[in-house]
Amino acid sequence: MKTIVIASNNAHKAEEIATALAFPGWEFRTLRQLGLDSDPAEDADTFEGNARIKAQAARAASGGLAVLADDSGLAVDALDSEPGVHSARYAGEPCDDAANNAKLLAELADVPDEKRTGRFVCTLVFIDEDGTETVARGTIEGRIGREERGRHGFGYDPLFLPDMFEDGRTLAEALPEEKNAVSHRGNALRQLRAKLAQGER
Repeated sequence: MKTIVIASNNAHKAEEIATALAFPGWEFRTLRQLGLDSDPAEDADTFEGNARIKAQAARAASGGLAVLADDSGLAVDALDSEPGVHSARYAGEPCDDAANNAKLLAELADVPDEKRTGRFVCTLVFIDEDGTETVARGTIEGRIGREERGRHGFGYDPLFLPDMFEDGRTLAEALPEEKNAVSHRGNALRQLRAKLAQGER
């Protein structure tokens, strides 16, 4: 059995990853499940850079096991791609979804609907036991709404109106399986699975 360390303690994220990458003989464990601690400073200026920092730190903490890390966030065109790598702490410490959403709405208050475009971005970095690295990236395009709607998901989901939802729903109004089928993380995981299945690095 091959153990892959997920460089996150988010149980929902870990379950999504394990389901998407269900290769025979692979088992996924979070840092917490393995009794490991890894909380590096995510100070890169790109999603890929931060994912790599997390992956390398988790690999060191685990003694060289295979690891998978992700970094993701929201890039809004009218805000020069902010909040970007600062998405989780956009309104400051501690991380607070409600405060982040309120700040985003305030920043976009005078921006017309047609210019409220943006995308969620997810970058995954997988480092195998031999140190080989595989990178995958997924996005979902959409617009930022003017009010929070929906009870599913987390983060900016209640404000994000995906282009592919023709009925005008937010990501938070989509069922989890609908979100996973179109989300940035789902897209990145499908790309990573294809690369790993082909032995592409």
